[in-house]
Parts: sequence; C-alpha cells; structure tokens
Amino acid sequence: MSFFLGIDLGTSYFKVGLFDEKGRLHGLGRQPLIKNSRDAMCEVEPAVFWKTLRACIDQAMTEAQIACKEIDALSYSSQTNSFVLLDKADKPLTPLILWSDERVIELPESITKLTENKDFLFRTGQGIMPGVQSMIAKIDWIRKRDTDIWKETKHILSISDYLIYSLTGEKISDLSTSSMTGLLDIINHTWWKEALNIFGIEQADLSIPVKTGTEIGKLTAKGAERIGLSPGIKMFAGGLDHHMVAVGAGLTHLDYISESTGTVLACVNYVAGYHPRKDVNIAPGLDSNRYFQMAFNTNGAAALEWYQKNFGLEYTIPELLELAEAVEPGCEGLTAKPNADKFEWPDGFNNIEEKHSHAHFVRAILESTSLSLLELVNKVDPINRVTTIIPSGGGAQSRLWLQIKANLTNKLFLLPESGELACKGAALLCSVGTSCYKSMEEAIEHQVRTKEVIKPDKVPYTETK
Repeated sequence: MSFFLGIDLGTSYFKVGLFDEKGRLHGLGRQPLIKNSRDAMCEVEPAVFWKTLRACIDQAMTEAQIACKEIDALSYSSQTNSFVLLDKADKPLTPLILWSDERVIELPESITKLTENKDFLFRTGQGIMPGVQSMIAKIDWIRKRDTDIWKETKHILSISDYLIYSLTGEKISDLSTSSMTGLLDIINHTWWKEALNIFGIEQADLSIPVKTGTEIGKLTAKGAERIGLSPGIKMFAGGLDHHMVAVGAGLTHLDYISESTGTVLACVNYVAGYHPRKDVNIAPGLDSNRYFQMAFNTNGAAALEWYQKNFGLEYTIPELLELAEAVEPGCEGLTAKPNADKFEWPDGFNNIEEKHSHAHFVRAILESTSLSLLELVNKVDPINRVTTIIPSGGGAQSRLWLQIKANLTNKLFLLPESGELACKGAALLCSVGTSCYKSMEEAIEHQVRTKEVIKPDKVPYTETK
C-alpha cells in the first residue's frame, strides 16, 4: 500500500494528514502555530516552524502506525503572502513574517503604482487588489524602515518556498501560491519584471515558479532529518490553501464550488480559459487552459471564537452551537455585522434586546458569515450556474451552520468524507505524480467521497437577507 503525506501550513494551526492511495485518512497531526505578536507584527521563528511541523508529522505517523519507509511522497497546502528573507548564505535574516502581520498601516504608494498599471489585472489575475497585509506591502516597509536587513537580503521565499528549499535544496515556488503576491505574470508563468522593478526586487531574488503538481525533487538527508522522515521521499509542488481544498474536493473535474470557513472565508471554483475580472483572483490550475478563481473576505470563524472567549467561556463552541439550534431564523430581530469581533461591544450587533441570549448571538454570527458566503458565491458564479458546494474548515463541523449556509445560498452542500481537504488535496497530487493513477480525474473518481448531503430548506431564509 502506498502512503502520501499532505502538509497544511495554516495560519492558526499546522496539520499533517497521511492518506493511502484510496484517499483514506490513516493519521492526522494538528498543532497550534505559536506566533510572536508585538507592535502589530505577527512572526514565527524558523525553529518554531520546524518544531511545529515535526510534531504534526510525529503525531500523524503515530496515529497511522506506519514507518517512514512506507511514505512514497509528500506535498503541501500553504497560506499565502507569508515570507522570510535570506542572506547570501541562505540563512534567515528575519522570522517568517505572516500575512496577518499588521505592521503596515497605510497602503504604500508602490502598490498604488502597481495596481494602476493598465496591464495589472490581465498580467496578474488579481481582481482583488493587494492590501496592507500583502507581502509586497511589507517588502516596501522593510525597504524603507529596516534598510540594513534589506541590504543583506539575497532571497525572498514564501513560507512554502522555504519549506521546499529546506527539504530539497531547490528554490522552487508553485504558481498557485505565488499568484497571490501581485508579482506573478499569470500568462507566461514567470515573475513580472515591471512589478518587480517597483519594489526593487530582482528575478534572481525569487524562486522559480512551477505548476502545482510538478515533481520538485527528493528529500535530502538534512531535509529529512528536520522533519523525522527518510531521505529520498519525493516532493511535489503544492499550492495555495484554498486551491488545495478545491483539489481535495475534486473540483478540478467536478462542476462544484468549494467553500472554506476558517480564519478567512473563501470560495473557489474551476473555469475554462483565462478571463480575469474584478472581485475575484484567477490563477493557473492543474491542466492547460484550466484556472481556479477565488473570492474571499475576513468574515470567517473568528467572530464565533471571539464571542466564546469573551462572553461564553462557560460553554465550549460545540455547546454554543447546540444552544443556537433552538433559535429561529432571523434570531428574533438580532443581526451580526460582518467581522463583529472587530467592533467595540456591542457595536458589532444590531437590534439587541433583553430577550436575546447566547443562542441568539451565536446564531446571528452564523447567519452573518453565511450571508458573506452568499456574496462570495455570487462573485465566483455570477450567473448562478453551479448548484453544489463542498464545505471545509472549522465551519464544516457544525451541522447547523451548514444548514444555514445551504438555506441562504439555496445550494446543495456535500459534506466530504475527509474533513481535511487541504491535506487531502496535497496527497491527491502525490498519488497522481507517483503514477498510482494515470490522471487527476481517475484519482478523484477513486478518492473523493461524500459523507452527508445537506439540502436547502424548501423555504429559504429570505427574512434574514
């Protein structure tokens, strides 16, 4: 039996899933990512990165009860716009600077100059403009405020580039993750020189872009030692986390939408042809002339976690969700604003009355997120052609939340057998790359399975819209 290791480099947690060639999950490792947060910064020390990843792998291996020699290949799913700067000896000059870092307060003029270029949308596929949390905003900040570090910088590696380089010795970047930087020429699959010039970046400073699914190389002895595996294991280029969720859901060959409710709320679907447009980002998929497009916002699961920590500590999140089941749609007039957690209490909610309990506030948050999901679905599928959505992320663990989403979007929700679609997407790439299957379509046919079907109620929740 062949085993494939899928790594999920998430923002809140790292995860590692061990899958067999039938797509069955044998072991899962999950560890919180400890970050240094000071002065609005959000960074991860390289030592913490490796300790966390190693713990995930050890946990997954122990649960699966398999030996290192049984692993045929590995790949990854990655957050984007998180990066590290290396010196001429390839030593880190900085910690890993995460996308959620908020050191940049105002959008720099350099990004305005980039996005006002008449070719920006067509070249980059970025219909959602890079913001203050983008990698290039922080590169601009470092160039101006940490000049000594910038003078020593010889390489800029994304978090997944850093993983690849450290494990294989190759400076490779997948097109999927790189597409979100605003620096990639989507058409030519290379870095866009005009964009690089704006930020003082040379092409040699960046890793070589390759398509998701490309065989990168094999784990070196040093790389294998870092993560407790055997040298010689094949590594394949993975991709952006939400893209890998879509791959794990089978969207490369299924006409569905995938949605992920986690730190970020995101929707992805696959389309034929390159047609960049406003409000969505589009990037190369797995096959020629096939692209994935994505819409996202920040109204994900954070508000629910914030509410529990600040107002419902006597309950777990599952217990709060259970309480919310007793509340009727519309929450008796109570509504939550998008990103309710970003407001001073109680400004994140409207129409608060004494009768409103924990259950009402929780359900209001679920409905707010579901309405945001509807907006994203309409952006990736403006003609309302797709009838089915595959859910993932923490939000997919709540049957109530899924039902609210199904009702508000008026779509069928197919709950996948494996809840770890980002890890599974990475493992799927390996199963095709190692020739367990002759094509991705065949792999999906054998590995993608549905656990439950959630149908929208006959009467949609129009009163909450």
